[in-house]
Formats: sequence, structure tokens, C-alpha cells
Amino acid sequence: MDTASQERESESPARLPDGLVAIVKRACPTCELIAPVLGAIEASGAALTVFSQDDPAFPATVTGVVDDTALERSYRLGIEIVPTVIRVVKGAEVERVIGWNRPEWRALSGIETLGAELPENRPGCGALNVEPGIAEALAVRFGSNSLAARRVVVAPLEDEAEVCFDRGWTDGLPVIPPTEARVMKMLDGTRRAPDEVVGVIAPDYAPCTVEKAAINAVMAGCKPEYMPVVLAAIEAACLEAFCLHGVVATTDFPGPVVVVNGPVAKRIGMNARHNALGQGNRANAAIGRALQLIVRNVGGGRPGGVDQACLGNPGKFTFCFAEDEENSAWEPLSVERGFAPGASTVTLFAGCGMQPVYDNHSRKPESLARTYAACLRGVLHPKLARADAMMVIAPEHGRAFENAGWSKAELHRRLGDLLSIPIAEMQPGYGGMDEGVPADVGGETVAKFRPGGLLLVRAGGTAGFFAGIIAGWSASGPTGSAPVTVEITQ
Repeated sequence: MDTASQERESESPARLPDGLVAIVKRACPTCELIAPVLGAIEASGAALTVFSQDDPAFPATVTGVVDDTALERSYRLGIEIVPTVIRVVKGAEVERVIGWNRPEWRALSGIETLGAELPENRPGCGALNVEPGIAEALAVRFGSNSLAARRVVVAPLEDEAEVCFDRGWTDGLPVIPPTEARVMKMLDGTRRAPDEVVGVIAPDYAPCTVEKAAINAVMAGCKPEYMPVVLAAIEAACLEAFCLHGVVATTDFPGPVVVVNGPVAKRIGMNARHNALGQGNRANAAIGRALQLIVRNVGGGRPGGVDQACLGNPGKFTFCFAEDEENSAWEPLSVERGFAPGASTVTLFAGCGMQPVYDNHSRKPESLARTYAACLRGVLHPKLARADAMMVIAPEHGRAFENAGWSKAELHRRLGDLLSIPIAEMQPGYGGMDEGVPADVGGETVAKFRPGGLLLVRAGGTAGFFAGIIAGWSASGPTGSAPVTVEITQ
């Protein structure tokens, strides 16, 4: 998105003059220190060109200082630290020295007595062209125009947020306008090329490039460091087993639930503890929202269009959290799903909202397991089977299992026993309810959850004997959606 007054300046810079080229700024103490050295180089008769980032009159020891307050030359030369001095031969750089180092400056200039009165070393300062905000603006103004997305010109008096609403880019809440500078900054969060296709997004089956992902990540409020997680979530959503088209198009409730495991969660500041599934954490909220906006803006999954949800659920704005691995003795979800300990992963689950589980009295694992089973029996409907669900277990419940020596596998086994339900209780008509499993299922019992369909995750605040159940989509498994996990890369 551009304003009408923004124009890209892509003229080729003039050829570098042969000799020495120095880039300085008055606000740098080291540049002030070496000002006499630059004067000595010029006085020796050596070819010297000085570009000043903040004051065309600095340094006064040199004649003909070139004004680089627009920072174009600094940007094109890739200057990160000032002072920087470059030796140029036939228009091409052959050597550069960063900061002040007397032996290196003497070797570069060929003046054996250069800087005798100065300390031997002094570090430089950060160049103006790499400061936050300035770097992105320069990339837009002088860059190679690597973004492929169509520019939308916004008049100076137009409200950019309202433009996003008018064009249908939002989820019903305001989004951050995706200016070129913001998108290019977002792309700094990944080493992947902007034109790389991350996945093909249902329901329109439109290719989503890294650039398109970055645009929607900007709108969602992401930081650049979230990009690897967003890209992994896209890859997971595009796996056939997840069945994104069905998740979007169903009249049912589901939306993607994103669970993050591994060191990346802590590194980017995700919340796994107090109010982990609620509001208040930028990384949790923005990553889940970015995926939903990509489904909408790239894949075309808009409510009332292909998205035919009867009621939906609030998690279709965003539903993303990290597992609390530090407060758990159990293996994390990622390891349970086949990844190495310490791997950073994203697991996607087609979830339908949160059902709270209260049990303030059970301290023995058997009692808690029975509470869980009773609550899980009602997922989707007490007489529907072969379902999926994710159970989020808070620390106080988790400790009751751990103190008794129950592993995650043991809890899975016990819940499987408790949720193996007599066929007679699941038949239509039983209990006065017409809903139920078909009579020809076979066997004496039926499992409430299909194999691998019940996920156990640890998260939440340290106070409260609670757990939560996220019901899965009624179309689970090979005929619908199954949980998927992918490793996060840069």
C-alpha cells in the first residue's frame, strides 16, 4: 500500500570515484576523532571523497564534502558502521575498513605516519541508514523493487484503516496497513525468498508466497521474528491431512488452533501460562490472526461465501498458544508426535472452541481421569463417537498426575478405557435422544475418540484446578481433518 506522494527512486547511482571513499556523520564521536586524519589524507594529495550522513559541512578538515543526508549512497554501499573508508579501483570496491584502526587506515591510505596522535583503535557508531524505520524507508525508496504485489494507491486524505475495511481485507477488526516499508521489514524475519510459494491456500487454492504471508502478517500485527512460525502454520494448514477446504467450508464450528512447541516460543515471547488461551499476548494473538487472514485474503475463505459456518467460534479470529514445557514433566506434544526433543514445531488442530473442566477436589489421578472422561463424553454429543479433541491441562491438575507417577501415556490409556462406551448407550433412541451412532458399527463397545484423536497439552496459570477441552471438527480423521505438525525453519 502506497500513498499518492510516495514514488520509488530507482535511478542508478553514479560510479564510485577512484581512490578513498569515506562515510561519516557528525553525531559519531569516532568520526569527530578521525576528522584530522581525513584532512591529512586529502593534504597528502590522495584522491579522497567524503560522504556525510547528517551534516554537509562536516568534517571541516576536508573540502568538497558530499551531502548524503538522503542516505542514498550509504544505502547503496551497504554501510552499517561509521566511519567506514573504502578503497575504490576502476569504480569498484576492493577493500573497506570499519571504525578507526590505525594500522588498517595506514595500510589503506599508504601514509605510514597517519593518525600518530590518535588512539590505536576506536569502534564506530551505527550508520543512520540502518536505523529502524529508516532502513525500511530507504529499501522502498532506493531498493530493487523486489515486491511483486500490486500497489494500492491511497490518497493523502483517505484513512488507510478504512481502505482495508472497504476492500474486505479485515476479519472485522482494524488491521495494520501493509505499506511497502512494513512488508519489507517483515520479510527480514525469514531467510526464505519473497517469491517462494509456501503453500496453496484453500478454498480458492491460490498460491501463497512468502511475500503474501508477510503482507498478512503485517496486517495481523506480527513482528518480523514471528514470520518462521507463521510460515510453518501455513505449511501445516496446506497439508492434505488437515483438510483446510473442509475446515473453512463446513457449516460446523471449527477453525485452525495453533500450538507452538520448542525454543522458538520463548524466543519470540509467546504465552504458555496465565490466560494462555485468552487475550493479551501479541505473539499468540498475531500469529493465529495472520493464519486466519491468509485463509481469508489469499484463499478466499470469507464468511457467507465459501465459509458457511452456522455459528462459528471466537477462535476464528485467532487461536494460538504455546505449550508450557517448563512446568511439565511429560513429553511435549511435538515429541509425542514424532519430533526430536528441542525441536520447534507448529501443530494445527481443527478446533471448535473451549469447554471448561472444573475439578477443585480431586487430588488422585484416578478421580481426575474420571472427571475428564465424563466431560469428554459430551464432546460434539454424548452419543457421537470416533471424535477428535484437544485437552489443555493446567499446572495444578498436571501436578496431581505427576505426583502420583502417571505419565501422559498412562493418562491416555486410562481415558481410553473410560471412554470405551457400550454400543447400546450410543444407539439412536437411547436416553430419549434420536442422535447416535449407526446400529451396524459392530462390537460391544465403541471408542469415543479415534486412535490419535485425543491430544493432551500442558498450559495455563499456576493457580486453579482446571483443564479445558477444545472439541474437534465432527468430520475427523481420514474423512475430514486430522491434527498435523510441522517443524519451524527460518
